[in-house]
Amino acid sequence: MAARALPSHPYGILSIVGTRPEAIKMAPVVAALASRPALTQQLLLTGQHKGLESNFPHTPADSLNLDLRDQSVPLLRETLTAAIGAYLEASPAALVIVQGDTTSALAGALAARDRGIPVAHVEAGLRSHKSEPWPEESNRVAIDAVADLLFAPTHAAAANLEAEQVTGAIHVTGNSGIDALLHACEGAARPGPEAGRKRILVTCHRRENQSGALADICHALKRLVSEMPVEIVFPLHPNRHIRSAVEAALGGVPHIALMEPLHYPEMVRLMQSCWLILTDSGGLQEEGPALGRPVLVMRNVTERIEAPANVALVGTEPRSILAAVHRLLMDDVHYARMSKPVFPFGDGHAAPRIAILIEDYVVGRARLAL
Repeated sequence: MAARALPSHPYGILSIVGTRPEAIKMAPVVAALASRPALTQQLLLTGQHKGLESNFPHTPADSLNLDLRDQSVPLLRETLTAAIGAYLEASPAALVIVQGDTTSALAGALAARDRGIPVAHVEAGLRSHKSEPWPEESNRVAIDAVADLLFAPTHAAAANLEAEQVTGAIHVTGNSGIDALLHACEGAARPGPEAGRKRILVTCHRRENQSGALADICHALKRLVSEMPVEIVFPLHPNRHIRSAVEAALGGVPHIALMEPLHYPEMVRLMQSCWLILTDSGGLQEEGPALGRPVLVMRNVTERIEAPANVALVGTEPRSILAAVHRLLMDDVHYARMSKPVFPFGDGHAAPRIAILIEDYVVGRARLAL
């Protein structure tokens, strides 16, 4: 790995991105930082998901170029922390930005902390207050414990941070994922569902839902399309183990379309065209309400405690999933209640707020050092 040195500038920012959700939510932040004339910036891609450069067309990007396939969580964390640390040794930064709760975010925060580099955490303070999801819940807590700037999407997230007595500065900014969503909504909707069938968008990728839970979910999906007038569109996750299990269970089932992973604008257009979202994704719990789409969450816990009436936890048992979908089909008042656009997670202006706060912090810190 040949690290490219940051420009000779006291206000160089390094953003670390490892997965597609991180890229989606960091793209508005990186764009907003580009409008701050005092700052220069660099992007480091850890390589967990490939092809993320397209989310940042105007920002210099480096990649760690590591083979991360089939690594356990502890080994992945150790590998990434060491590699990011080596990169920071070669290319010092005034501030490192990480997003969310991934292993790449934790590794970036730890590598920066070990070198005395301030850390900014985008989407700080989310908590399920349980051991699940693992390792995401523990990752969030660990990142927030070492971060100097904590950008909480909501007041509830900020309250979590205050209760934990974190040492960094807490700012309520909204979630940059809503910025990305509203920008992508400028495109036209995808074609509608099959005649007489309502379209359900399904995504499933969480570690907690692998093995037995994933088998239950697939069984529920087959029953949905056989017992109700619905069709399912299921973009597959890049994780090859999840993908192979879903393909084995659902490949060739009538009214279930398995799709390759979609670029974000295409995913947004698919959300716009659907009748219901059935997911275990945290991001879709935020995006669905903003689009006025009901969201049934195939999890037993959620860290997005502000979830409005549009969102309901249904777990992974087939009986529970089928009952929730059936009620939406049969109860027009209930469906209407879950279909009103609401914005509890942000107003679409989080990224400019974050960029201003970062500029104020790094410029002020550099001046104090003079």
